[in-house]
Amino acid sequence: MSDLKDRLSDGLYGLGWATVKKLPEPVAAGLGRRIADVAWKRRGKSVLRLESNLARVVPDATPERLAELSRAGMRSYMRYWMESFRLPTWSKERVERGIDIKDIHYLKDGLASGRGVVLALPHLANWDLAGVWATRVLGLPFTTVAERLKPESLYDRFVAYRESLGMEVVPHTGGSAFGRLARRLRAGGLVCLVADRDLSASGTEVTFFGETARMPAGPAILAQQTGALLLPVTLWYDDTPVMKGRVHPPVDVPDAGTRAERTAVMTQALADAFAEGIADHPEDWHMLQRLWLADLEERAPGERASGERTPGERASDDRAPDGRAPGEPASGGREGGAA
Repeated sequence: MSDLKDRLSDGLYGLGWATVKKLPEPVAAGLGRRIADVAWKRRGKSVLRLESNLARVVPDATPERLAELSRAGMRSYMRYWMESFRLPTWSKERVERGIDIKDIHYLKDGLASGRGVVLALPHLANWDLAGVWATRVLGLPFTTVAERLKPESLYDRFVAYRESLGMEVVPHTGGSAFGRLARRLRAGGLVCLVADRDLSASGTEVTFFGETARMPAGPAILAQQTGALLLPVTLWYDDTPVMKGRVHPPVDVPDAGTRAERTAVMTQALADAFAEGIADHPEDWHMLQRLWLADLEERAPGERASGERTPGERASDDRAPDGRAPGEPASGGREGGAA
């Protein structure tokens, strides 16, 4: 049964990439909204989890308001998928028309200075579109990390898709990922990591909308060990076809403290920047899984382990299964294979 579900998932995603990209754009957008509305009306676990998460983001929301937000959230989520299925067919001009990023000077100035740059993003709007904009419009190749999906064929499909968009994709497994990221940064390159969810037992604890959650330590550790600039980025949709975004001011490395203490301060700063963007645009936060520790503690027997992913989860965060930065030895030493 598991093998059948895996093959079905791979087949459905393959059908999406093969079919949706051929549809006229208004038709694809309308199809995404219809699929989102059907999923929302079914009130499945993902929709209920989304509403539970949004209740923390908008604590004074009425049940009616939460329902409105979750419906908008599912539409935003399906817009992400419809756009992503179509991105390989978009021209440079179409990509440029489809995105508007504020304060991009932080990124450009950082790279111009010879420092590497780590961009850390939450699951807001469409980070794949932002990545294509960076590679095709700005001419900035970058490296990211992909966590393995099941089935393997689906993971291979995602990797091939992102590489076709100009991204260098590093698998999170094995001991070389952190080293490869570090080498790219020391050479003045760009690394992009989705970094608002780490469900392992050893992620960095942060206060997020008033409660404790865990987020990956990788972005902060990379910045400390390579001297790279760490920049939070938030994205959102509005009532136009153009996705908006903002590059936030750099997260500085503290002058004092142990590595763990500095990492905690920097990861909290990332969480604060993410929270600002999510609070402004809660309907564009695609968090359909458990995030806060209080919710993880309520996990029922037999639910998925925290490190497992379903095909519907974007394979783009930067953690190893045990919460370490990608490739970082369990002893906390230097990154494996780094120059």
